[in-house]
Amino acid sequence: MTKPFSPRELVARVRAILRRGRNATEDDARPDEPALVFSRLRLDTAAHRVWKDGREIELTPIEYDLLHTLARHAGHVLSREQLIEHVWGYDYYGDDRVIDTHIRRLRRKIEDDPAAPAVIVTVRGAGYRFDRAGA
Repeated sequence: MTKPFSPRELVARVRAILRRGRNATEDDARPDEPALVFSRLRLDTAAHRVWKDGREIELTPIEYDLLHTLARHAGHVLSREQLIEHVWGYDYYGDDRVIDTHIRRLRRKIEDDPAAPAVIVTVRGAGYRFDRAGA
């Protein structure tokens, strides 16, 4: 870590390292992981491709990683810090609001009405949740 750094960043990095040590294999994507299939969305984890209602959706690598992380943890709220750790890694240095921008772009591609999201739901003060019912 380079100086100056905030105590919040230090605590986040220490937690990430401790969590990584405990659940190293649990959180890592497995190459033999089957496709994630919901009522309207299908994620091919091996090919990094996404379909909605049978039509392929073009996603950037970051958008795919965000969607994949949220879908693998469907029903659970993931904080911005958790999403950054999964997508960029624990050593990411920057503003955690970058997640909001990528989520907004992702919603434009997968939601029927991005203004009223049904798949990627914002949980105020906590983070984002992938809702199986909307997917």
